[in-house]
Amino acid sequence: MNRILKTTVIAAAVMSVAGVAQARDQIRIVGSSTVYPFASYVTEEFGATTGNPTPVIESTGSGGGLRLFCNGVGEGTPDITNASRRMKVSEFERCEENGVTDITEAKIGSDGIVLGQSNENDVVDLTLEQIFMAVAAQVPVDGELVDNPYTNWSEIDSSLPDREISIYGPPTTSGTRDAFEELVLESASLEMDVYGEEGYTDIRSDGVYIDAGENDNLIVQRLSEDTGAMGIFGYSFLEENTDTLNGATIEGVAPEPEAISSGDYPVARSLWFYVKNQHADEVPPMADYVEMFMSEQMIGSDGYLKDIGLIVLPEDEREEWRQAVADRTTMSADVLK
Repeated sequence: MNRILKTTVIAAAVMSVAGVAQARDQIRIVGSSTVYPFASYVTEEFGATTGNPTPVIESTGSGGGLRLFCNGVGEGTPDITNASRRMKVSEFERCEENGVTDITEAKIGSDGIVLGQSNENDVVDLTLEQIFMAVAAQVPVDGELVDNPYTNWSEIDSSLPDREISIYGPPTTSGTRDAFEELVLESASLEMDVYGEEGYTDIRSDGVYIDAGENDNLIVQRLSEDTGAMGIFGYSFLEENTDTLNGATIEGVAPEPEAISSGDYPVARSLWFYVKNQHADEVPPMADYVEMFMSEQMIGSDGYLKDIGLIVLPEDEREEWRQAVADRTTMSADVLK
């Protein structure tokens, strides 16, 4: 009995030490490259003004971030993940399977997906169908689906530039790519009888669409060097580079804040982050960081993040999400369906 008691005491002590070892004051954040500039601004401000260590933030893409976030609870897993599209039901279920059962969802603003190019070119007006015909793996020709034969924009429509189709875009782990597939490819294909009711989202892999990685800044850089190409990225990167880039109008609507906020711009989406509440006690600064991010100072109509390209939510919607985050509202799969 004494040996059992002694073993129990030692085990409890080890568990206590392990718990203390997991406690930390530096927040770990992963996720979307589109949300990254906004979250980075908040992390720097947080480190400079609160006395807490500046959070560690990594741009992994929305899908990659949610995968890491949902790996479990505890040491080695992130506290927060950013996303440029809403969490999928399958991702939420994987979180639950791995013990991540208390998550708060935060909507921070809106964003438009831009098809940008060098300012050396005139602004191009594109339809969703024309973009689809440029990037889809298979397209209809004479009523039959064939491997995409188009190599020049003018082959799709004679009104388009006589220029080679070359598009730098995000990888499969990116929320920007997920949103592009849904808002452009799926939307356009649903208007074509040949694809049926499910739509079509496969992107060509013959070298016309170039996987440029998670860092949207690299896409911007490549467009300054490859001036005949186009790139797919978030509006904030266009806002920061108007001296070198312009964005295509889509269905006649330019990628501008008012049009994105109202939904008139056809390729607009929402931006999010997700908080692992089960880490709140072990990582005390999380609450203050989240409060700062959701503050009017950051995401408000005169907030700092608006100045770097965030499309601000309406006031009542900002307050609704701010309250949900303050209450640590636990999300359920129902809100994602």
